[in-house]
Amino acid sequence: MSGMFTDRDETTGTGEAEPEQEGTAPPRTPGRRRRSRTVLVAAVFTVVTAVAVVGALGLGGDGDGGSTAPPRAGSTVAVARTTLVERTTVDGTLGYGTEIPLPAKASGTVTWLPEAGTVAERGDTLLRVDDRPVVLLYGTLPMYRELGTTAGSPTPDTTGTPTPPAPGGAGGKNGGGTDGGTGGGTDGGTGGGTDGGTGGTGTAPPPAAPPPSAPPQPLRGMDVLQFESNLAALGYTGFTVDERFTSGTERAVRRWQESLGLPGTGRVGLGDVVYASGRIRLGQASVRLGAAAGENVLGYTGTTRKVVVDASAREAAWAVRGAEVTVTLPDGTPVQGRVASVGRQATAPEGDGGTGGGPPTVPVTITVADQRALGRLESGPVSVAYVGRKREDVLAVPVAALVALAEGGHGLETEDGRFVTARTGLFADGMVEVSGPALRAGLKVRIPQ
Repeated sequence: MSGMFTDRDETTGTGEAEPEQEGTAPPRTPGRRRRSRTVLVAAVFTVVTAVAVVGALGLGGDGDGGSTAPPRAGSTVAVARTTLVERTTVDGTLGYGTEIPLPAKASGTVTWLPEAGTVAERGDTLLRVDDRPVVLLYGTLPMYRELGTTAGSPTPDTTGTPTPPAPGGAGGKNGGGTDGGTGGGTDGGTGGGTDGGTGGTGTAPPPAAPPPSAPPQPLRGMDVLQFESNLAALGYTGFTVDERFTSGTERAVRRWQESLGLPGTGRVGLGDVVYASGRIRLGQASVRLGAAAGENVLGYTGTTRKVVVDASAREAAWAVRGAEVTVTLPDGTPVQGRVASVGRQATAPEGDGGTGGGPPTVPVTITVADQRALGRLESGPVSVAYVGRKREDVLAVPVAALVALAEGGHGLETEDGRFVTARTGLFADGMVEVSGPALRAGLKVRIPQ
């Protein structure tokens, strides 16, 4: 590279030296000039190498003739018009709900109990008392009396015919016949007439026949209609399903009793059946075999799994019957649910002793229509997400696009490097509602890195 430079300080071909100019430094010797050329060459090589490295790293300009600033790091997004939904998550418990006592009215000794978790349907035996089955039927009216036909009342004598007098006439009491009243007659000494001798000992009338009994009378009531509906649903017919327990109902009851291994009495005892609104799931028995029967022998629930949330009484405005929620199972699977009921009595959390150590809660029951979506899980902790607030048809950007302005508040950086003011609203799912005179749907803003 040194060959590219010309030594203009050497003497000319005439051998004359350049005159020394006034006020300038004296000419350098040839040795110093050679060292200066070597340093200059090294400096130029270093600059060229640095420029090449910068170009290889892409840190140079964009190649056009203008002098523009390098672009800022970060991506751009468009301001979107959308609907924002704020969701709040609370803890819940999956299960079959709270057990309630089975309203069994049978009295005696418990001789058989089902396993916990057994599902019972109409006609199934719930337990046995004195080795008699207590059967499940469907209905809302509890069993409160024995069912069967009632005995008819005697038919009164309405003919109006008087009872005939005793033989001997009215004077028979005094031992006289026609003349017995005076004791006279041909043989008055004996004190009797022709009939007088037998008048005092007249024969007593035969006993009157009992009036004929009326046929058994049907029992009437809504409980009869409820029972007959179940009897017909079990396949025992031959009667009209109505509010009258007739002889046809009685015959059907006998057949039903015989199928259960019971004597066919045709009557349904108070403790023979238990009514529930539908299929039930039996819980753990509270007594052992051999104990006395009672209404607390068994507990039961429905057969549909549901979620119960102990919601804060101060923040339970979301718990409105019919409100949609999202239930997240322990494995992360989301399932859609709906609020079915909300308790009306607030209670203090367990362990606080009612001293106000924690906010009171109300039970919120959530049903899941798609039971198969729950899989085989029967109980366990779950989370419930509900909609707190909702904003429709608003402008929104990712929260990461917000920048703090020097004059205060928030803003957005546009694609060309300008900053515009943005008023914030609802934050939800990583997005934020924004508004401002310079904002519009589709405007590109930068997300700083």
